[in-house]
Amino acid sequence: MAKETILVIDFGGQYNQLIARRVREASVYCEIIPCSTDIERIKEYNPKGIIFTGGPGSVYEEEAPKVDERVFELGVPILGICYGAQLMSHVLGGKVISATAREYGQFEIEMKSSKIFEGISTPNVCLMSHTDKIVELPEGFRVIATTANCPVAAYENEEKKFYGVQFHPEVNHTRFGKELLKNFVLGICGCSGDWKMDSFIDETVTALREQIGDKQVILGLSGGVDSSVAAGLLSRAIGKNLTCVFVDQGLMRKNEGDFVEQTFTKLFDMNFVRVNCQKVFLEKLKGVTDPERKRHIIGDEFYNAFWDEIKTRAGGDAFFAQGTIYPDRIESGKGKLGKTAGSDVIKTHHNQREIPKDIKFLGVIEPLKDLFKDEVRAVGEKLGIPHELVWRQPFPGPGLGVRIIGEITAEKIRILQDADFVLRDEMAKNGYEKNLSQFFCVFTGSKSVGVMGDHRTYENVIAIRAVTTDDFMTADWARIPYDILAAVSNRITNEVDGVNRIVYDITSKPPGTVEWE
Repeated sequence: MAKETILVIDFGGQYNQLIARRVREASVYCEIIPCSTDIERIKEYNPKGIIFTGGPGSVYEEEAPKVDERVFELGVPILGICYGAQLMSHVLGGKVISATAREYGQFEIEMKSSKIFEGISTPNVCLMSHTDKIVELPEGFRVIATTANCPVAAYENEEKKFYGVQFHPEVNHTRFGKELLKNFVLGICGCSGDWKMDSFIDETVTALREQIGDKQVILGLSGGVDSSVAAGLLSRAIGKNLTCVFVDQGLMRKNEGDFVEQTFTKLFDMNFVRVNCQKVFLEKLKGVTDPERKRHIIGDEFYNAFWDEIKTRAGGDAFFAQGTIYPDRIESGKGKLGKTAGSDVIKTHHNQREIPKDIKFLGVIEPLKDLFKDEVRAVGEKLGIPHELVWRQPFPGPGLGVRIIGEITAEKIRILQDADFVLRDEMAKNGYEKNLSQFFCVFTGSKSVGVMGDHRTYENVIAIRAVTTDDFMTADWARIPYDILAAVSNRITNEVDGVNRIVYDITSKPPGTVEWE
């Protein structure tokens, strides 16, 4: 555990991870724990400060999420956000009631002088999202911000270093929200900001060498960012004692399997095993059109192919490694209880799977289990992993299987891979890819009449999907310039056999999702 730690106590708010990421961006280590965490466990963290997240419901309701009130006796600074601000006020003697004028969206806020607002001009713009309001503060507290409808938009007890904000400083819609959080963790909590990726790499490599010794490690390499960076760290630590098993189910993007193999055999000192099994997957998927059935089949077959290979290599005297990252721990059922994935669970295609009982390991190694995705990417770059792999866009666990509507066949995979390759190549050439959070092609399963030369055709329709987003919880369709879309459409219809029509998806999330299936 890092020397300086900020605890984010989660009351069920949708932005819990975003709060933690903002703290990490200030170079301060933090962890998210559920509000039910025992006070003695909280003390073990020896936190420099505590942040309460937002949450559902009303603090005055009997079933509302609560925290052990002894947390206010620890003598550490506390920042309450939205529900967290209401909770602190309510518990310490203030009054919270249902608001007649609810606030959802961006509002102008008037601020008074306070350490938490240092360097932030007033009035400011913030994101509000609440149905209750604080109308009375506990003794010793004062109001430091208001809006037209919210008499207590922020408050403080400077002596105890307790602060509450009704708005959400962690989101981009709140101007200077990052500065507010930095004021809290660096200024009020007195953190030095020593959470750096260089020191993380050195400390992790040292710890891995001590843990593993001269034993072997087997890692499941998917070719994604997380497992790739985990492989890089382990390779630096133990070299040839690492074996990476890469299952290529034939549902990756064009040439991606070859790229992964070339990258890890040339860049790192390790044993690399590639299992090619597209034919097996296609046979199992034959005639299947239901999206959920496809997902289950792909997940099951990946699991089987992976462990069939592992069985030939594991002998009870090796460790198993995987690219679990911090959000995986939080989002899994066990993560919500404040535990890691554990030695009996693996991460396979976004499912938690048990290690087969007939395979024994010395333990499970998860070198990235405390990092968010942006931190994983930073580690990857410092390890020298190619930029295009480190900054690879999100890719679904079932691969192109959920971007082919209807039955999956080798011909459809070929068409989609070729079309997607053209899209990515064109976006890279014109530099527009930096403006997009995610973009890809979809094999729609529809066919349309077209004209190729003097001949009428009846061929496939490919959809282009491109979105912009900060967190993927919501997303907007990207306004790609028409000339770029025209170039992509022209290239796909000319270069990809079997396609005569391109359509562009202009649906935001919600109501749609980023993926089609």
